[in-house]
Amino acid sequence: MKPRPPSLLITMLLTAALSAHAGAQTGRQEVAVLKSTVEQFLQVQAGGLPGQVTVNVGAIDPRLNLAACAEPQAFFMPGARAWGKTTVGVRCAAPATWTVYIQANVTVVGEYIAAAAPLVQGQPIDAGQLTVLKGDLTMLPAGIATDVSQVIGRSATVSLPPGTPLRLDTLRSKPVVQSGQLVRLVSSGSNFSVSAEGRAMSTAGDGQVVQVRTGNGQQISGIAKTGGLVEVAF
Repeated sequence: MKPRPPSLLITMLLTAALSAHAGAQTGRQEVAVLKSTVEQFLQVQAGGLPGQVTVNVGAIDPRLNLAACAEPQAFFMPGARAWGKTTVGVRCAAPATWTVYIQANVTVVGEYIAAAAPLVQGQPIDAGQLTVLKGDLTMLPAGIATDVSQVIGRSATVSLPPGTPLRLDTLRSKPVVQSGQLVRLVSSGSNFSVSAEGRAMSTAGDGQVVQVRTGNGQQISGIAKTGGLVEVAF
């Protein structure tokens, strides 16, 4: 048999390579790639959470028959989050169009603040009444305090027993204006600045709305600020 010309051999090799490439492009999507896509997506989404993040992607049916995708894209459904049990969508736009949804679980192990002693409703909290614990933050209520500075000086809206994790929405800010206190009303704009005295009609924390009665009996609403100030917008 006569040897084939080199050019013919090159052509045959190129044809075989192209055929293999085409077969790979039209082949089956690897489950491992789907899992990696979801894991990387959740790691990025959870990157700003306060603790050590661990992502566990749920089992994917190995019989899943999807066309191979060069660039699968992960996304969240509306309302989904990178926290606790969640669902991530993965879609392909080319060469085939498909979408699949994959379960995952994100744990965030970090420090949180709990009561070390009984907390009395309305009483300012000090450092000696607090303890720092460590656990999976995704298993705790939303808005949990993760730093003592978020709690010291504030007060609980209800009395709490020792060991209770502290939620920020159950704590009142330290009052900066007390009911009956003489305060200074201040208001300013681009071309004016005025102030007057009044008496607070309620207790309020920094940034909260407070009612103030002026010397002539008028009632005005403003925003309580430190130093006995109440900002009024006109």
